[in-house]
Amino acid sequence: MDITRKQRRRLLTGAGVLVSAAGLVAGVVTFATSAGAVGSVKGMDVSGYQGNVNWQAAYNNGARFAYIKATEGTSYRNPYFTQQYNGSYNVGMIRGSYHFARPNISSGATQADYFVAHGGGWSRDGKTLPGALDIEWNPYSGGTCYGLSQSGMVAWIKAFSDEYHAKTTRWPVIYTATSWWTQCTGNRGDFTSTNPLWVARYASAPGTLPYAWGFYTFWQYADSGTFPGDQDTFNGAYDRLQALANG
Repeated sequence: MDITRKQRRRLLTGAGVLVSAAGLVAGVVTFATSAGAVGSVKGMDVSGYQGNVNWQAAYNNGARFAYIKATEGTSYRNPYFTQQYNGSYNVGMIRGSYHFARPNISSGATQADYFVAHGGGWSRDGKTLPGALDIEWNPYSGGTCYGLSQSGMVAWIKAFSDEYHAKTTRWPVIYTATSWWTQCTGNRGDFTSTNPLWVARYASAPGTLPYAWGFYTFWQYADSGTFPGDQDTFNGAYDRLQALANG
């Protein structure tokens, strides 16, 4: 969500196998679907890059949920966050916020606290999704995995997740890509019983999912399209999206 569009398109385009399941586990809604399938909900995610968004137009075009970048590391806040977060809510979308992880500059717990303090909270209003952790390729210096070992990365993600849960009562959604997760965690750790998966892959199907997740909750399938920002789908019917928001 913050590496360049060219980088993401190259990294997220490739062959894979669709993995799906059915049920509701730890707030993770699971239905077999594709970007245009019946039983899925269209949505989008945006950051400061999109500036002020025409939310009414996006809603009129079919978007029913949105994730908004709130923070990055422990020093960056999206300058358009208020317009984007409140604007999506005001037109009737179910919205949530996300944090872009910088594991090489501070602990997972510290960044979770920063996120919650600056737009990453949750309320049981039926219109607010649990916050999301965007953990992916490092767009800065320090290597793809931010200089952490695979076990160190798992520990960092767990610390963020645990602290977010302690502060909000919700487990954060984890946004990632299968190739990054494999390389940087070594498929260690198991977040499937707690954290909904938001998988990124620019193709006609979500492909092979990160280790231990048998299903996905959100799928980011393109970096441009009908809506401003990245294009997403929720893996279930609208009432299941409402259930996720309600906790």
